[in-house]
Amino acid sequence: MTTTTRCRPTHAPFARGLLVGLVLCLAASAAAHAQTVREWRYVPNPDGQGCTLGLREVPLRAPDPGEIQVRVRASSFNGRDRYRLAGPCDDVQVPLSDGAGEITAVGAGVTRFEVGDRVITTFFAEGWIDGNQPPTANPYRRGGPGPGVLTEGLVGDADGFVAAPEYMTYEEASTLTIAGLTAYNALFKYGDLQPNDYVLLQGTGGVSSFGLLFAAAAGARPVITSSSDEKLARAVELGAVGTVNYRRNPEWQEQVLELTGGVGVKHVLEIGGRETLPRTLQVLDFGAHVALIGGLTGFGGEVPFFVLFNKNASVTGYQVGSRVDFEAMNRFLVGHQIHPMVDRVFEFDDAVEAFDFFMNGDFMGKVVVRH
Repeated sequence: MTTTTRCRPTHAPFARGLLVGLVLCLAASAAAHAQTVREWRYVPNPDGQGCTLGLREVPLRAPDPGEIQVRVRASSFNGRDRYRLAGPCDDVQVPLSDGAGEITAVGAGVTRFEVGDRVITTFFAEGWIDGNQPPTANPYRRGGPGPGVLTEGLVGDADGFVAAPEYMTYEEASTLTIAGLTAYNALFKYGDLQPNDYVLLQGTGGVSSFGLLFAAAAGARPVITSSSDEKLARAVELGAVGTVNYRRNPEWQEQVLELTGGVGVKHVLEIGGRETLPRTLQVLDFGAHVALIGGLTGFGGEVPFFVLFNKNASVTGYQVGSRVDFEAMNRFLVGHQIHPMVDRVFEFDDAVEAFDFFMNGDFMGKVVVRH
């Protein structure tokens, strides 16, 4: 990656020697910055249906003022990456939103970071720093439509990164951007999670796994659903107070109510979407909060007013969070020394296999690519 080269006068006795030395020095400086990296891009499938991945070698420029250059060390998958495979495939878009790495160069005026710092990408890059989501933030979303992180190196505005927790590996840090922050904001920012609150988590993917870790660390009582008894047993080890196998119990909401003594849950991370939402609404405690996050069974569905009214409940739809939210989550992570759940790590050259594994869905927590 980039090395800093400073051209100094030589001690040659003649002007010609001075000129030659300066030319050679400038050439070395240019070579240090004229580097290439490999990156994966979405390309059309041979049959023209949807996308696959293609590997490219591309130039990596030096950072402009206010920017940093990052050697990406790890990246991870999220639910939105499933939809990206449907297209469009224009050989321009780099996949994945969540990445962690080390800074290799900084542009003029950067004060938040230095070369060698470990950083994590934010989802909205510099498009959303604090406060409510700006109407102009969506084009900045990493992994589409903004540039993704499945690359060996990237350059971006320094405001679009946060410091990585020191105790985490790059693989762990790369899981935080979307899944971690989505779960954190659902429980704490919008849900005001309190000790002993019941929390319903659907499935054992990235968001739900973070929800389990956060809720357990805060002294709440997580209840989790899955079709795998093995995953449910692992969830108990991580702090779940109740589990439901929804494959054996299609009316899983009844068992959730039993597990809460008929009281219901205060918080729901609603991942399923259209088919799970009606059952979710049947297990709400008074004053409950439902975070609308995913659509594994399809987007859509109705939220009957009278259900929310009778339960004094609230529903929140939102997209991940701001950089300031991310920094608040990292303080919580550090305070509780929480380690993200990484199910499997693939090497950079095996990104296609990693995508296939992720699309299969048979994992718990996060799927990571090591760069």
